[in-house]
Amino acid sequence: MFKLMRLEWKKLKRLSVISEVIIYWLILMFMPVFFIKMVMPDFGQNYAAAIELNSFTQMGFILFGGSLINQVFIEEYKNKTISLSFGYPISRKKLFTAKVLFISLSVFLATFLSFIFTGLTTYLLDQVFPIINGQPTNSDIIAYFYSTITRSFIITLISFIPLFLFGILKRLTVPTVVCSIATMQLPNFSSFLHLEPNFIILVLCILGALSISLSIKTAESVGEI
Repeated sequence: MFKLMRLEWKKLKRLSVISEVIIYWLILMFMPVFFIKMVMPDFGQNYAAAIELNSFTQMGFILFGGSLINQVFIEEYKNKTISLSFGYPISRKKLFTAKVLFISLSVFLATFLSFIFTGLTTYLLDQVFPIINGQPTNSDIIAYFYSTITRSFIITLISFIPLFLFGILKRLTVPTVVCSIATMQLPNFSSFLHLEPNFIILVLCILGALSISLSIKTAESVGEI
């Protein structure tokens, strides 16, 4: 399985993917500080509030997942290179599983590192230009690392929502991107929907898991064109 995942990496436009991740990191590293300073100072009342803000800003990596779905699945169908992959002496389910695991690992690691970079940047900037009341407590640090792991997993799972319908059945790039943007922003509009953000995130996680399950389950029956 690891060899198949490594093969997926080799087939990617690696410079493009690395550049995309770096851009995400650079934007998200400064996003909490910018938001607290320019948009909603209430998130600067303490580090607990700033941690909550950061958890939502990192949802941007859902779009990175959509980008990988486009390269790993949709472009292979459009370029007909998927036929070569189907010629390997392995089942299509195993091939699709390797692709899903590759995307999962990529999104999880990119998000995890983004949490670390953003947390350090926010803390260091706050020491130079105080915008958050008080200093982080041990409880805040523990909560942040807990949030880093759980949110990275949640974001990875949600990023797969477009996979089955738009990535495998329809094979459409623009709807995949639009779907990723919509799911990324949906928790921010929870108040307009009169729903709790965590409830929306739970539903999105279920949809992501369902999309993965259907994608792998139907791998043998999905056509090549």
